[in-house]
Amino acid sequence: MELRDPHFAGLFYPASKVELIKSLEWCFKHELGPKMLPKNITPSGIHNIISAIVPHAGYIYSGPCAAHTYLAIREDRIPETVIILGPNHTGYGAPVSVYPRGKWRTPLGDIEVDEEIAKNLISMEPFKADTLAHLEEHSIEVQLPFMQYTFEKEFRIVPIALMDQRLEVMRNVAGAIYDIIEESDKDIIVLATSDMSHYVPNDMAYERDLQALEYVEKMDVENFYRIVERENITACGIGPIAVAMLVARFSGSKGLLLKYYTSGDITGDKSAVVGYASLIFGEIPFRIERSRAKKEKIHEVPLAVK
Repeated sequence: MELRDPHFAGLFYPASKVELIKSLEWCFKHELGPKMLPKNITPSGIHNIISAIVPHAGYIYSGPCAAHTYLAIREDRIPETVIILGPNHTGYGAPVSVYPRGKWRTPLGDIEVDEEIAKNLISMEPFKADTLAHLEEHSIEVQLPFMQYTFEKEFRIVPIALMDQRLEVMRNVAGAIYDIIEESDKDIIVLATSDMSHYVPNDMAYERDLQALEYVEKMDVENFYRIVERENITACGIGPIAVAMLVARFSGSKGLLLKYYTSGDITGDKSAVVGYASLIFGEIPFRIERSRAKKEKIHEVPLAVK
């Protein structure tokens, strides 16, 4: 059986199981995070959430933001399979690359690929079976310990790395995924990962990113692509974001921004920041309060990978 070892353990997150758990707890309890541990939440089993968006930087930067999405999923239910889409930062492999089989390893254990769902996707365009795109790609890997820690039970994944993020391609990707979800008897969630603006002044990141995220909440994928191009928003995963929006739109869902902040809110350095956002799509529970970008200042957090 193919095994993908953790390539970014010790870089984006701790390589030690003990330290990794401490890091994840820090993310959930952080003042920019949800301030609650997932183990204190009993899943409702309501199945409200169709898709979601999380960032993928080093945990001390984007981890508290990502924790909002994972806590919301935990509150909703523990899915059987997570179809997870991330951008291809390396340029290796197929334009739309599905990791077809085997397991992904993290310091918290192994996660099996849902080979049935992967095989179904690979039988359609534009998906290709490919491992090369995933070998040195961090965007999907950094989500796995979050899922293991949050779900606390077995689940499977279908990793998809997107190098070709054109809107017309994403429509085909989202349509195929939606059809599989509708036809499958498995409980499937779509998880997209992207960071927002990269290395711009903090005020610029807030202004541009929040404009774009308004379209994401509305699932207005056409205007999302337009504003990204017009404002030169350097989000790395517009394709994964588009797929999450489109799958939700096909299902008649609503979108909700749970949290936005920048690396400057963590480090205090506002000169060149990266933006992070967590969103969910579905029948949004009224008890989840909207959290708009509050510029909290956090002191004395050590530097790590952005």
